[in-house]
Amino acid sequence: QVHLVESGGGLVQPGGSLRLSCTGSGIDFSIYNIMWYRQAPGKQREWVAVDTGGYSPDYNESVKGRFTVSRDNAKNTVYLQMNSLEPDDTAVYYCNLPLSPTDYWGRGTQVTVSS
Repeated sequence: QVHLVESGGGLVQPGGSLRLSCTGSGIDFSIYNIMWYRQAPGKQREWVAVDTGGYSPDYNESVKGRFTVSRDNAKNTVYLQMNSLEPDDTAVYYCNLPLSPTDYWGRGTQVTVSS
């Protein structure tokens, strides 16, 4: 059974940094693209970034230059390094493994950017 678990969220001041982790079990991450999404209060879930496992990652324009994805295949973990955080980055962050027919999601980790 596939499970995804996010961690690393928290409260950070504007301009600060956090590193989120997404650890998978029941599946080998190394051969799949892993997505990051976020959902702010009262807003729709939006795509943030994709880690393609060694190929070119891609990012939402709103986070380009500030967020970086990476992975450690030995740990079956994908990371989202978030720098220069802004209040608009406040959201629950989710990782996603888009497979067919099942789309796997973690439960999310809360990121709050506030002074």
